[in-house]
Amino acid sequence: MHRGGERRRTQDHDVRLGEAVERAQQGDEDAFGTAYRLVHPGLLGYVRGLVGDDAEDVASDAWLEIARDLGRFRGDGAGFRGWTATIARHRALDHLRRLKRRPRTSLFEHDVLDLPGQTDTAGAVLESLGTRRALERIAELPPDQAEAVLLRVVVGLDGPAAARVLGKRPGAVRTAAHRGLKRLAEGMTPEGRGSGGPRTLGEGT
Repeated sequence: MHRGGERRRTQDHDVRLGEAVERAQQGDEDAFGTAYRLVHPGLLGYVRGLVGDDAEDVASDAWLEIARDLGRFRGDGAGFRGWTATIARHRALDHLRRLKRRPRTSLFEHDVLDLPGQTDTAGAVLESLGTRRALERIAELPPDQAEAVLLRVVVGLDGPAAARVLGKRPGAVRTAAHRGLKRLAEGMTPEGRGSGGPRTLGEGT
């Protein structure tokens, strides 16, 4: 897709989402359902990258918190995606701490990248690699790059929003995402990846 068309699609998506959230905050249950349908696929894909098979349960817990605290949210559609990703990340990390496990990036839904909100660079990478191959490659990236790419590509956040979710400086997240996308585009094997199985987001952090 042409970059201008991709950008317009993202903007239209966020306008629809922002309108749905505003109505949902006024008590419109159908509007909350619309917001859920617009956000959930990407959010579930991100959570699946963190916790694997437990993603459905963790995402459900996140949505309970999102629904409970919806009245506190202030922002537009793009801001809502970032806010929900932050909540989901906290729930995922809490879950992992309880289980004393490390996050995993080996399990993804095959349709999570069929979403609005992809950056131009990410879209080009995915188009060249194909969805299935891209998912495999994201799982092989170093942890900081993997999560940055998940937030940028799967959730569809821009650099500053992804940085807020991760609690890092925007420059650091932009660099991690850029390096991860470059590895994906070039088909490079991540440095230092051992032969003992897939890396996890928790390794090296």
